[in-house]
Order: sequence, then structure tokens, then C-alpha cells
Amino acid sequence: MHRLPPPGGTGLTEVPAGTPAGDENRRDGLAAVSVAERSLSAEGAQWLSLALVAVAAVIADQVTKHIVSSQLALDDEIGIVGPFSIHHVQNSGIAFGLFPDATGAVIAVTTIAIVWMLVFFARGGARHPVLPVALGLLIGGSVSNLADRVRLGHVTDFLDLRYWPAFNLADVCIVVGVALLVGTMLAGEKSPRRRHGASTLRS
Repeated sequence: MHRLPPPGGTGLTEVPAGTPAGDENRRDGLAAVSVAERSLSAEGAQWLSLALVAVAAVIADQVTKHIVSSQLALDDEIGIVGPFSIHHVQNSGIAFGLFPDATGAVIAVTTIAIVWMLVFFARGGARHPVLPVALGLLIGGSVSNLADRVRLGHVTDFLDLRYWPAFNLADVCIVVGVALLVGTMLAGEKSPRRRHGASTLRS
């Protein structure tokens, strides 16, 4: 007699003698989980994307700050359109002029935040394709402002909407990065539920 292969062309899996019934399934399941967990870690492509976005953010922010500082005296302002103007101001606090007298604390908190973001990315950079962009903007904006605070004791702000404290491109990168990161995390929370629902319907 010849043993017929199971339907669907699935081959038989050899199980070592003495293996308890059902243990082979548990082993396969654990292996799959282990592979899934490893695949969440950032790989070379993700790190390269993160670095490119972060470097681009730093360069754009530093170039615009240099142009404003060299072309406009402190507190000078050029109207652009409506309430928007280029207004050269200095800020020793965090974004949008908050906590101006806490430069040392701002430097410490920013450094801790950057380290945390790098660790988070190393462990889960492959979770979503937008993560390198989101964290690249966050890290790039944070690093650029941090470098100014360490080097100068303040950052240069110049984007002024009149009804909002002046800010710079690094602040814009940070805000956009946070928005992308929150959106990515929310999307990640919803995706497993949709997949689980689809599996339930099929079963």
C-alpha cells in the first residue's frame, strides 16, 4: 500500500519519536512567533531611511536659521502674507517659547527623548513603513534644536503667525513627526482587529 499525500499537496512532517501529541504544533507556533518578533526590529533599510530624513531635517533647519540670522537683525520682521511673517527672535526654552528659563532642563529632557526614540526604533522600526519618516523628523528636529541650545544657549525662531509664538523648521518637523507617529500607532492598533474579524468570518 502507498500512503497518499494529504489534500492540498501538504507534505507530512516528520516528528521525532517520543514527542508528545500536539507538542509539534506548539513548537511550530513558538517558532512563528519568534520570527515575527525578530522581524519588528529595525534593519539596514529602515535605519538608512531614518538617517536620511533626520539629516535632511537638520540641514534644512540649520540653513534657514543661518539665513535669517545673517539677513535680519534680532527682532526685525518681514511681512509675507496676511498674519504670516519672518520675525527673527531667540528662544531659550522649548518649542513655541515655552519654559524660556529652563535651558538646562530642556537639554536634559531632549537628550533623554532622543535616546528613547532610538531605542524604540531599534526594537520596532519595521512595524510600519512610515515609522522611519516619523521618527526621522522627530529626531532630526530635536537634534537640530538641541545643538543650538548647547552651542548658543538658545534657538533661532522666525516663522511667525502673529497669534502664535514664533517657531522654526525644527519645530515643524517635530510636530509633523509626532502626528505621523500617533497616526501610525493608531493604525497599528486597528489592523490586528480587522485581521481578527476577517479570520472569524472565514472560520
